[in-house]
Amino acid sequence: MANTKTTEGVYDGVKFKAARRWFSVASCCVGPGLFRLLFRSSARLLHFHFPWPFGDLLYLFAGRNRPLIVTYHSDIVRQKLLGAVYRPLLERFLDRADRIVATSDNYLETSPVLAKYRDKVEVIPLGISECFYPGSSSKLLIELERKFGKDFFLFIGVLRYYKGLDYLIRAAVGQQFKVLVAGQGPEFERLLALKDALGADNVEFVGYVSECEKACLMSLSRAVVFPSHLRSEAFGVTLVEGLMFGKPLISCEIGTGTSYVNDNGNTGYVVQPRSSDALQEAMIELWGNAELAKNMGCFARQRYEKLFTGERMVESYRRLYSKVLDESGAVS
Repeated sequence: MANTKTTEGVYDGVKFKAARRWFSVASCCVGPGLFRLLFRSSARLLHFHFPWPFGDLLYLFAGRNRPLIVTYHSDIVRQKLLGAVYRPLLERFLDRADRIVATSDNYLETSPVLAKYRDKVEVIPLGISECFYPGSSSKLLIELERKFGKDFFLFIGVLRYYKGLDYLIRAAVGQQFKVLVAGQGPEFERLLALKDALGADNVEFVGYVSECEKACLMSLSRAVVFPSHLRSEAFGVTLVEGLMFGKPLISCEIGTGTSYVNDNGNTGYVVQPRSSDALQEAMIELWGNAELAKNMGCFARQRYEKLFTGERMVESYRRLYSKVLDESGAVS
């Protein structure tokens, strides 16, 4: 029998309660213990993330009509049949939300679902806090430079179907620059076979990297390349990390937050999706012009400080919580 006990603790000074996950279906986590936990909770405001169909049911059955904020990360892109079945629940849940948060203006403009709720959508970009990232260890930096060199193009992420890595590998064939692919995932074997078949010897898969290794690789790289070609890539936190490390970015125009993070022509290049030629042209431009890459990296860092710090995101949500509680008449 599954364990339904609630776990309690403190993380970074914040108290939390958690119920055990029983299983997942189509990336949707299910844990029935949450119903009791939420119903008994004294929380005055609830904040859910979307899409999470089990969370929709959770709120509708145990939310007790408390004010609701929903952070909307992505449309249902790949699971068309499941999406059609889920649609009535989705609409009932979003109808109940007091505010829906989109993570970029771009996604708000291109999402058919968000268009219906535009009057209660606010945009709060995802942010990351530099204080949680380790600095570049000089010893590790030397070790990784000895192993991989420097001024390579760097991809970091899970190797999934929508990451566009096929196009990146094809773009690298026959070029002088090196491409490092850091991460693991279900596409690894297929991508490795493609690299070998094309003779892309300048592409190297480095597997999982720690946070310290990531910081060092970012420091050593010429630019961060993020070739995701489908809307399943709703934002791209790796791009924000590239901004934070002061690196120019190369990404594709897919109508999502990736083109909000990467300001085309200033922090890097936003190119046509599903195009090895477009990726190759952008990489050749940054490879052949170190001064341009440096200048774009400076703009990247400025954009991070202006829009994507964790502190900015936290303060935006703090203001939104207060606004929704005031509107609902809940006692502060």
